[in-house]
Amino acid sequence: MIQGILICSLVFLSFAIFATVYRLIKGPTAPDRIQALDALGINIISGVAIFSVFIRSTGFFEVILLIGILSFIGTISFARYIERGVVIERNHSE
Repeated sequence: MIQGILICSLVFLSFAIFATVYRLIKGPTAPDRIQALDALGINIISGVAIFSVFIRSTGFFEVILLIGILSFIGTISFARYIERGVVIERNHSE
């Protein structure tokens, strides 16, 4: 019973990932693409977590943490680039 629910949730999650990738590619504006990139990271984290429960393994917890950190840093970097035009500001005192 639980295995069927996990497989069903993975199928629905894959549809959500395909819709997010479509929004990432086709997004009308750059902020929409950034939001889709953040949602894609969340969906991938969810997929890895469901797969980890499906195979009854705790080995994917580090992967989930790493994907979460990289997704957060990527979203912040892209948002800052759109807002200011640069990611890292350098002060030139000349």
